[in-house]
Amino acid sequence: MIDLYYWPTPNGHKVTMFLEEAGLPYTIKPVNIGKGDQFQADFLKIAPNNRMPAIVDHDPTGGSGPLSLFESGAILLYLAEKTGRFLPTDLRGRAEALQWLFWQMGGLGPMLGQNHHFSQYAPEKIPYAVTRYVNETNRLYGVLDRRLADRDFVAGADYGIADMASYPWIVPWEKQGQNLDEHPNLKRWFLTVAERAGTKAAYARAPEVNPDFGKTMSEDAKKVMFGQNAGNTRR
Repeated sequence: MIDLYYWPTPNGHKVTMFLEEAGLPYTIKPVNIGKGDQFQADFLKIAPNNRMPAIVDHDPTGGSGPLSLFESGAILLYLAEKTGRFLPTDLRGRAEALQWLFWQMGGLGPMLGQNHHFSQYAPEKIPYAVTRYVNETNRLYGVLDRRLADRDFVAGADYGIADMASYPWIVPWEKQGQNLDEHPNLKRWFLTVAERAGTKAAYARAPEVNPDFGKTMSEDAKKVMFGQNAGNTRR
């Protein structure tokens, strides 16, 4: 059994997508990031960066007791290796998948996250910041569109962890100031992933965990989310 410390955000969706696709049994441990659950001492023992998702695998390969992981990319890689699924085993295929997984972790996620912050949440709309991140989002969409011009999925012919990592960040494309019609290969891939049973099941968990999923973030939640400093990790 896997305990998943989760809240329905793009990084949280990545892991539910894998777990649903693989059919692994898991229990969701809600981490309400708008109320500060990510700063609780018990959670920090598992996720010292005070970010979800995180997992505790109570039956890791090789035994030796429960194993905990934080960082969504590391979790996807771990689960792929645990199950032998959604990650090629040959040298070149594995390299393709990992470089696009890390591209998402180092580029697509952080840049689109800044887009969301400055365009949706910042108390003061700073035109330079909004334009900077909307443009960078557009550039990254273009990178992904070119990548998908001659293949079905991000790492090749088969669906895998690089797709699971990237898809949730494209879901709010309208809020990011983007138009999928300008990226036809990306749009085709996006619609294909959206129709997968695992994707639908993963996203169905969101309102179960957070009844306010999809609603505007409250001012109190914004203070918790965007007022963090080192003191938050010393509880």
